[in-house]
Amino acid sequence: MRTLTLLVSLVCVALSATAAQADRRVAFVVGNGAYKNVTPLPNPTIDAKSMAGALRNVGFEVVEGTNLTRDKMTEKLLDFGKKAQGADIAVFYYAGHGIAIGGTNYLLPVDADIKSEMDVKLGAAINIDLTLDQTMSDAKVKLVFLDACRDNPFAAKIKSNSPTRSVNVQTGLAEMKSGEGTLIAFATGPGQTALDGQEGANSPFTRALIANITQPGVEIQQAMTKVRAQVNEETNKGQLPWGHTNLIGSVYLNGTPAGNTPTAAGAPAASTAVAAAPSSDVELEFWRSIKDSNKTEEFNAYLSSYPNGQFRSLALARIAALESSAAPSAQTRNLTAGIDPATFTEEASQVTEDQIGLDKGQRRDVQRRLNGLGFDVKATGKFDEPTRAVITRWQAARGYPKSGYLNRLQHKALLTEVVATTSTSSDEERPARRRASSSGTSAPAPAPAPRYHGGGGVDPGAAFVGGVVGGMLGGAFRR
Repeated sequence: MRTLTLLVSLVCVALSATAAQADRRVAFVVGNGAYKNVTPLPNPTIDAKSMAGALRNVGFEVVEGTNLTRDKMTEKLLDFGKKAQGADIAVFYYAGHGIAIGGTNYLLPVDADIKSEMDVKLGAAINIDLTLDQTMSDAKVKLVFLDACRDNPFAAKIKSNSPTRSVNVQTGLAEMKSGEGTLIAFATGPGQTALDGQEGANSPFTRALIANITQPGVEIQQAMTKVRAQVNEETNKGQLPWGHTNLIGSVYLNGTPAGNTPTAAGAPAASTAVAAAPSSDVELEFWRSIKDSNKTEEFNAYLSSYPNGQFRSLALARIAALESSAAPSAQTRNLTAGIDPATFTEEASQVTEDQIGLDKGQRRDVQRRLNGLGFDVKATGKFDEPTRAVITRWQAARGYPKSGYLNRLQHKALLTEVVATTSTSSDEERPARRRASSSGTSAPAPAPAPRYHGGGGVDPGAAFVGGVVGGMLGGAFRR
């Protein structure tokens, strides 16, 4: 009798494993932080990598992206929409800037340059309602997590450029209602803003999600209760996640409680219980993708996903090495004393440098100043590849974001630094110095006043190229 019972148990286990393997689960995970036209966000890319790793650990096929432009984001959505058709569970996760206009929520690609409500409605931003309907409507269970309730600088632009006061631009995101089989969770309540968290780490909301939604044997709605409690406590009641659900059964992302049979009224059992993918393979793939990186945030993302992972010591050592090489010296700290704190966080790019409007003489002045500070570069007035390399070294030495390009804050900081007079002199000034020497005086001629004219060039702006609008996405998904 015991033998028969054992055989029956083995058959049940085999059938359960087969059902788990047949279960299709797909996720869209995107983090946008490197915005080109407003102040960048430090953590969304870290949040996205951590979430992608957590979902892969429990068997999701993840369509992943970070710092996506409008076109790249559309490509990822098209891919996700195809994979999510008929899926048992589909997850949509986004971290970055979002905006609510007239009660409709939009996600913002990194190249968004929004000056008016019309820009949004003509396709500069991604309509969330339309996107979820076109990508996930065929999935049996739909889970949506939006860590996009940050204070958005585009809102002020839209309001100031509105010809009337009727435009309704909300703080945070607007309330959304979920359809059948759907759970929608926001980082905070409608119309409120969420915290981005400590730079280089996960946001409070994403950290709580990762800690709870993939816990073995925990039903998703119970997990979200724990998420709300964790965020509320961590932020000293300053942030309380909000959600809306129309799930019609119990949903487990990492197996049902021991000895329990999942019940999902109206939903297939396969969508409630699933065996996790071999975590060692996923972890190894994650590590291989970042092991040669020079970005500490990617190693922090690994540690968030695998706090006790097999490469933990290597990740910690790599972080220490990167931070050591980037740490400013005592001399550098003196040079950067009194500098606007935003100089240490605001990214620079070709766009920000163009906004300064440096002419050839001002570029030559930048090169002379760098040369005078010990960064060897010729004063040609052209920002060629060697100059870009020198600017990058100067940025690293000062603890500024490294890019090889300048922004207004970095340019202002450079102008405040004391430059050695012997290095800033130009070729045309040398004969005067020789004449002074021949007259018997040994004192060097005074350094010439820098030929800086203010650098207040006209910002040409970035012309928006129309994206995919409205139902065009729908047709593409259905093909």
